[in-house]
Amino acid sequence: MLIHPMPDPIAFSIGPLHVHWYGIMYLLAFAQFLALGRVRIKQAHIAAAGWKVEDLDDMLFYGVLGVVLGGRLGEVILYHPDYYFSNPLEIFAVWKGGMSFHGGFIGVMIAMAFWGRKRGRKVMDILDFIAPLVPLGYAAGRIGNFINAELPGRMADPSLPWAMMWPGIDHPVHPSPLYQALVDGVLLFVVLWLYARTPRPRMAVSGMFSLLYGCARVFTEFFRVPDYEVSFAGVTISAGQLWSLPMIVLGIALLAIAYRKTDSQA
Repeated sequence: MLIHPMPDPIAFSIGPLHVHWYGIMYLLAFAQFLALGRVRIKQAHIAAAGWKVEDLDDMLFYGVLGVVLGGRLGEVILYHPDYYFSNPLEIFAVWKGGMSFHGGFIGVMIAMAFWGRKRGRKVMDILDFIAPLVPLGYAAGRIGNFINAELPGRMADPSLPWAMMWPGIDHPVHPSPLYQALVDGVLLFVVLWLYARTPRPRMAVSGMFSLLYGCARVFTEFFRVPDYEVSFAGVTISAGQLWSLPMIVLGIALLAIAYRKTDSQA
């Protein structure tokens, strides 16, 4: 049985300034956005659409605002409103973790709409471009959650080779942040990157991202202790599954529209 390494969440300090591993993971996420973006721009169909390296830095600025503001507000409003409204100063303590992907997803869409208006680009073209650049950044964030010992998994069979003793829990659990980093992050990246390497109809890449992430998150949530649960017609689902269902519906709708338009133009 594995034991959570429980590393110090502070990577290093410079005088009174403490640099947290969680923040470093987000810096890595933004760095890989720029690195992968440069690779994506070299793809023939992307270059033909007029994308340039200079676009990346500008988009990243807007994207960071969308991720941080949307992610934090999503955590506060969608997942733990009672706690944060009772402890409002904790809303600003982002170094402790607590960023909602679903809130960040909405935040980035809004931020890209503003950027697109500034640069004269359609928002769906922007989202199609950046969608394959997102999953590895998400994986980095989940590794940050693991380092902080956040998002523990449900009870695991002790015979499971990777069952893990988690800080503050007296039984072995699934290391769910690592599951989500691998499935919702790395696996999604591989599939989406391969899909997006060739020309696709407008909205198709965004739709595929939304659909695949929603399905992956619904699956990995089965191994994670839920933030809270809701029941519909006798079926109980976690908060993460609840907020992933609209992403699945959105993904199906975008793909249907994208390929219906392609068929009608054929």
